[in-house]
Amino acid sequence: MDTLDKTDLQILRILQYNSKLTTKELAAQVNLSTTPVFERLKRLEAEGYIKKYVAILDAEKLNCGFVVFCSVKLRRLNRDIAAEFTRIIQDIPEVTECYNISGEYDYLLKIHAPDMKYYQEFILNVLGTIESLGSLTSTFVMAEIKHNYGISI
Repeated sequence: MDTLDKTDLQILRILQYNSKLTTKELAAQVNLSTTPVFERLKRLEAEGYIKKYVAILDAEKLNCGFVVFCSVKLRRLNRDIAAEFTRIIQDIPEVTECYNISGEYDYLLKIHAPDMKYYQEFILNVLGTIESLGSLTSTFVMAEIKHNYGISI
């Protein structure tokens, strides 16, 4: 972050809330011409400050609004088992986030499903088939109180 100046940080803040802005619109907001803003964007992308641009979809409208946080404990844990579990999880579309965590459980999964019945089948037919899985605990989201996509910079 040592290479970022105030303008770079301002660009990042603005893009977190609207990445659909054109370079011209972004330049107007940071009081620069389009060429330096374009060059800054390319540098921020190349240096990995901007990972990608996405559209945030409405899970409820797409019938995937049943959200579950699933805490997973593996039977055993070593580098190979962790790598295999990670590979398997990457290929499961219902798992939208996965974190390796400390404490009683090894992983925390965020899962989107249409409803409880679907989630039950998912546990039995997808997660339940992972050989290294030891146990899991499901926490069902009743209401989303806060969900920010940006980070405070």
